[in-house]
Amino acid sequence: MSEVKILAIESSCDETAAAVVVDGRKVLSNVISSQIDIHKLYGGVVPEIASRKHVENINGVIEEALSQAEMTLSDMDAIAVTYGPGLVGALLVGVAEAKAIAFAAKKPLIGVHHIEGHVSANYIAHPELEPPFLCLIVSGGHTHLVVVKDYGEYEIIARTRDDAAGEAFDKVARAIGLGYPGGPKVDKLAKEGNPKAIAFPRAVVEDAPLDFSFSGLKSSVLNYLNGAQMKGEQINRADVAASFQQSVVDVLVGHTMQAAKELGITKVAMAGGVASNSALRAGMEAACEKEGFSLYYPTPILCTDNAAMIGSAAYYEYIKGVRDGWDLNAVPNLKIGQR
Repeated sequence: MSEVKILAIESSCDETAAAVVVDGRKVLSNVISSQIDIHKLYGGVVPEIASRKHVENINGVIEEALSQAEMTLSDMDAIAVTYGPGLVGALLVGVAEAKAIAFAAKKPLIGVHHIEGHVSANYIAHPELEPPFLCLIVSGGHTHLVVVKDYGEYEIIARTRDDAAGEAFDKVARAIGLGYPGGPKVDKLAKEGNPKAIAFPRAVVEDAPLDFSFSGLKSSVLNYLNGAQMKGEQINRADVAASFQQSVVDVLVGHTMQAAKELGITKVAMAGGVASNSALRAGMEAACEKEGFSLYYPTPILCTDNAAMIGSAAYYEYIKGVRDGWDLNAVPNLKIGQR
C-alpha cells in the first residue's frame, strides 16, 4: 500500500494547528499558533476571543504546514479535523475549514475525536507502540483511564467525578497567584518546594476505587490558604505547589498501577497536557520500573494541543474506511469511542 498523507487541522481550544502526517506515525510538519499571551490577560481561555483568533490564523497555519512538508493539497489523501470535544465556536472554525478544503480539493473528510488524538500522539513518539495498552489521559478537561483495545477502539475504565486534573492545576495556580496557564507554572514552582510540607488529601471514590476526584483537594488547598491568611501566617507558595502536585501525582500513579495490575496489562501510556508534568513523569517511571511495566508518553510538544496527533488518529480511521459527510458538525461534549 502506498503512503497515506493526511492534512490534519486542530482548533478545539486556544491553539490553531495544522500538520501533514504520513501513515499515522511520520510527521512532515506540525504548525501551532498559540493564543496563550492573549488569554493570559483574562486568567483563562475566553471562548469568543479564541474563535475569532482561529478565524484569523487558520489559513496561514495550514499554508505553513503544507509549505514545511513541501506538499500541496493535491498530494493529500484525506483532510482530518477535530470535531469534538472542545469549545463549540473554536471547533466550528476548524470543521468549516476542513469541509471547505475537502470539498474544493475533492478529498475524503475524516472527523477525529480530540482525546483519541492525544492517545495517538504516543504512536508518533513511539513508532514501536501497538495496542493493546492502558492509557492515562490527563488534561484540562479530562482525567480518564482507558484501555486502548485496538486502533480507534477504547474502553473507559475510570474517570473523574468532578474536576479534571488540569483544571485543578489551573485553579490552584490562580489561588496562589501564579496566573494562567497553571500547569507548567505549578510544576516549575513545585521544584523549589517540599512535597511533604502540607498533608493534602488523596481522595478515594468509595463505589468506584479507580475513579478520580480532585474537587476536595482543590478545596483543601483553598482552605489552607484562607486559614493561613486569617491567622496572618506566612505562606510558602513553593511548598503549597509541591504538596498539591504530589497529591495529584500520587492519585494518578496509584490508580494507573492498580488498574494495570487488575487487568494484567504491562504496557502503560500517558496522554494530554498534564502528561508533560515532570513530577507525574518521574512518579510514573518509578512505579512502572518497580512493577516491570513499559511506559510510553509523548514529547512535551505532542502533549499540548497539536494537529500531528489528529493526523495520526485519522490515519487509523482512514484505513478502516471511515469517511465523514458534509453534515459533519462540531460536538463539544463528544464522548470517547463515540462516532
